[in-house]
Amino acid sequence: MKIYTKTGDKGQTSLIGGRRISKDDVRLEAYGTVDELNSWVGCLVAELPAGHDKTFLIRMQHVLFDLGSTLALDTESDDAEQYGIDFHPSHTATLEAEIDRLSESLPPLRSFVLPGGTRQAALCHLCRTVCRRAERRMYAMKTLHEVPDKVLAYVNRLSDYFFVLARSLNQTGGHEIFYVKS
Repeated sequence: MKIYTKTGDKGQTSLIGGRRISKDDVRLEAYGTVDELNSWVGCLVAELPAGHDKTFLIRMQHVLFDLGSTLALDTESDDAEQYGIDFHPSHTATLEAEIDRLSESLPPLRSFVLPGGTRQAALCHLCRTVCRRAERRMYAMKTLHEVPDKVLAYVNRLSDYFFVLARSLNQTGGHEIFYVKS
């Protein structure tokens, strides 16, 4: 199988279901940003210190792939049910449980936190900001196309997770940088 098809050379691509749309369509911006986030999560996994359980983040990458597929689905297609992925609300509950677990050992916040500290925490902040952009793109998509509320809830919680993970990583290997008005 060749990796290139030449079908996108004129600025169009296919949704899951086969319909061709412009590459500047809001849907591509949404699921492309989720794909970018997934790549940043991969960088984070590669940079985590030895002994750190990477399983949660790798499972998250699979969930993000499913999420991107949900956004790439042509919901107007007669075959949409055949291709659709049922995005489970349990994904959000799992994130919330992990946020709560990590938060238990963190000191209370009394100031805004700046991105940085350890390299791993800085990567968490990159993931967080790309996640927020994906969420904004999904809300833009929602004005024109179907975006399930459970997908939006997951992405909103996911950015919270990256913030808490950054704080946790800075507790064990660096220091948090707190905002001070200049």
